[in-house]
Amino acid sequence: MRPIRIIGDPVLRTPSEAVTSFDAELRALVTDLMDTLLGAPGRAGVAAPQIGVNAQVFVYDADGHRGHMVNPTLEVSDELQDDEEGCLSIPGLYFPTPRALHATAHGYDQHGQPLTITGSGFLARALQHETDHLRGRLYVDTLRGDTRRRALREIRAGRFDSPSRGR
Repeated sequence: MRPIRIIGDPVLRTPSEAVTSFDAELRALVTDLMDTLLGAPGRAGVAAPQIGVNAQVFVYDADGHRGHMVNPTLEVSDELQDDEEGCLSIPGLYFPTPRALHATAHGYDQHGQPLTITGSGFLARALQHETDHLRGRLYVDTLRGDTRRRALREIRAGRFDSPSRGR
């Protein structure tokens, strides 16, 4: 289980690099991500940047579906859901976050085989959330209006700091 990077760490705002080698190093990363995901209750996904790795890889465990994806692209529906969302990298804060109700992620498994995951509701939310991490985006970036202002105030008040800066 690896430590989760907290908002303020630049790796969370850096778009991840595409994986080009489907090798033992990638399989070890997927194992570390899954161990980190399953190492504490209530986690729905972990993306490589959240453990300090600049690679387009995430794992998920949502709505009875568990797996991983490498180099994802995402297709989303126009129909929206607006449930509460949180993030391990912004611990303790949850805000109503608009997301597409349906999502399909295309990418590869850890062996380089093509992979497609389609989900609705919570699984669709998790796929979008984790793919955003790989693009250097956090869920609070999707918030608007009063909700966004409240989130940013709470983040500032929480004094989130990167573990690499001695939090």
